[in-house]
Amino acid sequence: MNPNLAEENYSAGKYRTPDGAPADIVIFTITSTERGTVKKSLPHRELQVLLIQRKGWPFAGQWALPGGFCKETETVYDCAKRELREETGVGEVHIEYFNVYSTPGRDPRGWIISHAFFALVHEQYLAGRQAADDAADVKLFSVEEALGMELAFDHKQILQDALDQVRRQMLTTIIAKEFLPEEFTISELYQVIRTLVPEFEEKNFIRKITSTQSRKGIIEEARDSRGERKVSNRYSQRAAQLYRFTGDVPQLSLYS
Repeated sequence: MNPNLAEENYSAGKYRTPDGAPADIVIFTITSTERGTVKKSLPHRELQVLLIQRKGWPFAGQWALPGGFCKETETVYDCAKRELREETGVGEVHIEYFNVYSTPGRDPRGWIISHAFFALVHEQYLAGRQAADDAADVKLFSVEEALGMELAFDHKQILQDALDQVRRQMLTTIIAKEFLPEEFTISELYQVIRTLVPEFEEKNFIRKITSTQSRKGIIEEARDSRGERKVSNRYSQRAAQLYRFTGDVPQLSLYS
């Protein structure tokens, strides 16, 4: 055994360690605004992101993603969940790690390596949010507006990367359910998908989502206690069938 590798020869002081390991969180939501027309129609939906206005140095007064430094007693994932809970008041939402940001000089406070997460939060949990003690303000912005702003640190890049990731998942997973009620119409599902991925168009969406073999079983018709099909005319003149996600994950392949 190499004596230089022995435990007694190891010293943490030989190595430079980061000055901090924060968890930054891109909190997405889809807001719904009734159109106010006489004829029933789907609401206007918009993808928005939660930003905080920094109170102190660095980047005082600028908008940034919420987040905070990880404690020695918690994992980075636990830190992200804690920060999410502090900013939204909820913890049981979809949160997912997607990248690490370590470009030298990205943070004037020192060698700061940021671990980035995205969270998908229903709009009802973000209504009336107030800024925490370390922030001057907290606000929802449309994603397009946020990407046009001079965000603190490298948060514009983090936001863009998170958006790209969520758009990919919207077309390949069932994350649309995070923005929908438990029971929904096919039109609502289609609108949510297009809110995140505007270029997505599928004229035969209803047939493909309910009968195509690779997708069949992802959603099912909602039924009442008597087994009768449940319908809704909230957003349409004619009653539309309600559906719910079954919890099954689609098994798709590039090759079949």
